[in-house]
Amino acid sequence: MVRKMKMISALLLAGALAAPVTAQDNSAVESNITAMENAWIQAYKSRDGNALGEMLHDSMLMVNDDGSIESKQSFMNKIDQTKRSENQQDEPKSITVKVFGNVAIAAGVFRQQGVRNGKAFVRRDRFVDTWIRSGGSWECVAATATPILQ
Repeated sequence: MVRKMKMISALLLAGALAAPVTAQDNSAVESNITAMENAWIQAYKSRDGNALGEMLHDSMLMVNDDGSIESKQSFMNKIDQTKRSENQQDEPKSITVKVFGNVAIAAGVFRQQGVRNGKAFVRRDRFVDTWIRSGGSWECVAATATPILQ
């Protein structure tokens, strides 16, 4: 019984000591993902397809604010065809990142303005992006944007 109690105590101590390391690791990942979200907007603003291409997984799926689903290739083609003045996004705000091992979920808000079907628009969207660690780097595998109506 004493041996069993020592083993349980050792396991609890090991778990307690490991918890702060995990929290620190998550903090670094959260900062990294937040920086990548900001870099995504900068690359989008400057129509930097190379930078965007490195951030987005080849199998990425995007659910747009109108409900349509888009692939990475389709999104990249649209970036190449859109003029800078037609669609601009501000830096994302209120980003929250949750880390689950090799997966991170980022949620936040961004403001977008541009021209769609010949009409000017300004709106705010809430986004949720799913990132995976692949080969030592993080890539976005899924993204969704939902208009904030109020």
